[in-house]
Amino acid sequence: MVSASDFRKGITFEMDGDIYQVVDFQHVKPGKGAAFVRTKIRNIMTGTIKEISFNPNDRYPKAHIETKEMQYLYTDGELYYFMDNETYEQIPLEYSQVEDAIVYLKENDTAVIRFYKGNAFDVQAPNFVELEVTETEPGAKGNTATGATKPATVETGATVLVPLFVNIGDIIKIDTRTNEYLSRK
Repeated sequence: MVSASDFRKGITFEMDGDIYQVVDFQHVKPGKGAAFVRTKIRNIMTGTIKEISFNPNDRYPKAHIETKEMQYLYTDGELYYFMDNETYEQIPLEYSQVEDAIVYLKENDTAVIRFYKGNAFDVQAPNFVELEVTETEPGAKGNTATGATKPATVETGATVLVPLFVNIGDIIKIDTRTNEYLSRK
């Protein structure tokens, strides 16, 4: 069991027959009245997000989530296929399950897939990826204002803000959690 006062980002719990993950939380102690926990939670099966306030003493069963590293194989246009590196079993996932991670994954890349009771519900790209820039505007000579950025599209289709000196063909390192440019190779 997990109490509402123990809520942190990423905690998963069961409530009303559904599984929720805490996206954001705030412990509130108003001047008058009892303290409460204001949260933003996401239903892991449907992806819907809702905001709820909990009594800090409320207790809910903790949901046990399994994670597995799997290799992204290919897409047939509708489904995205991943392979378990130990059993070589392939699982097809829909776009709604992979949409956050797929913009950082090339074929044969490894991703972490999260399961609840054997059903995959979330795909996470590696925290850092190195991808080739396929489209960006050339940086104008003399245009060197500190911190100036421009949009660049990488080989997987993700768009990232990069410094002006990055050109087409450069390999850049991206933090997939924040979609931020980190460095150029």
